Amino acid sequence: SIWLHVLFGVTWIGLLYYFNFVQVPALADALADEGGPGPAAIGKYVAPRALLWFRMAAAATWLTGAWALSISPQYGFINTFLFQAPAGAMMSLGAWMGTIMLFNVWVLIWPNQKRALGIVECDPDLKAKSAKTAMLFSRTNTLLSLPMLFSMVAAQNLY
Repeated sequence: SIWLHVLFGVTWIGLLYYFNFVQVPALADALADEGGPGPAAIGKYVAPRALLWFRMAAAATWLTGAWALSISPQYGFINTFLFQAPAGAMMSLGAWMGTIMLFNVWVLIWPNQKRALGIVECDPDLKAKSAKTAMLFSRTNTLLSLPMLFSMVAAQNLY
């Protein structure tokens, strides 16, 4: 159970870092390269597939984490989210950050990415605004990822 959570989490965070540190700069370079192939290959073929894996890894990470908490006598699902787990608040903090990150993926990043990538048609102004919103919340998740990981590792290893 915990190993599936870790596997899905590594996939989710790995893709998060890929988007923020590889794909976004590569798209900017592709847009600036007048003689190159342009960003269509990434935006049309790579990004939608990577975003599918990203969303599924986020959901699988959260679900396996919730399941692991629910069967844990040390934490418990409800106790963890209410900051009442006997093992301390670190797991609670990490679980809440992971939940916020999941919300960002499904409610803020994905709907905006669909417009930014042209999967859902919209006017150019909304497309540009959606790209900025998706990037903002993707960067937010990147910033949350380190304290979230620290909280979960600390909860397992320091207490």
